[in-house]
Amino acid sequence: MIKVVIAEDDPQIAEIQRRFLDRIEGFELVGIAHGLEEAEDLIEILQPNLILLDIMFPTGTGLELLRKIRAGNSSVDVIMITAATEVETLREALHGGVFDYILKPLVFERLQETLANYQQHLIKFEALQSLAQSDVDDVLPRTTNTQESPETSASQARLPKGIDGLTLEKIRKVFNKQSQSLNAEEAGEIIGASRTTARRYLEFMVSQNELNAEVSYGTVGRPERRYQRS
Repeated sequence: MIKVVIAEDDPQIAEIQRRFLDRIEGFELVGIAHGLEEAEDLIEILQPNLILLDIMFPTGTGLELLRKIRAGNSSVDVIMITAATEVETLREALHGGVFDYILKPLVFERLQETLANYQQHLIKFEALQSLAQSDVDDVLPRTTNTQESPETSASQARLPKGIDGLTLEKIRKVFNKQSQSLNAEEAGEIIGASRTTARRYLEFMVSQNELNAEVSYGTVGRPERRYQRS
């Protein structure tokens, strides 16, 4: 089982994350921290594999904890789950080696996909004995492609895990031609991708201020996020 700690100052949001984790096989919640010091203590005591980390806390930021984790040579992996949409915040999180960066409100399918990717990431590492270049390419984000231009390759190298430059360009073209808002399912149908995959790219574009996202409650009251050019 993959041991997980949740670090979230809002008890209601922490409870939502706990319920989501309960629905995903292979993960065990070992602790919930509502403050940074408590999170630091739980990491030291419980030695989790993974922490789901918010950024904004009353006494500081999750980025400060991330820096402490890396400075202390802890092996814990970090997935940020946050409302912070500033590009500099995303950049600092990526520099700190986060596995993923998920924007609130948290959607179950998005978390499920990320945790499935994380499981596969661990399995690949455990299976390795010695490294060939193909092994490195398999566990790190793709940074080169012989059919891409140097400019495209350089852009891909700067993208976070799970974001492919070619798919990103497809979605950009959709919104360049589209004046009305789209939800993840509609965008996915246009580019031939699943709703979950489309949502990942849409949320990334929101974090880059390329798109705006609004919550719509529709006709049956179920909230959905709709995306439109900034």
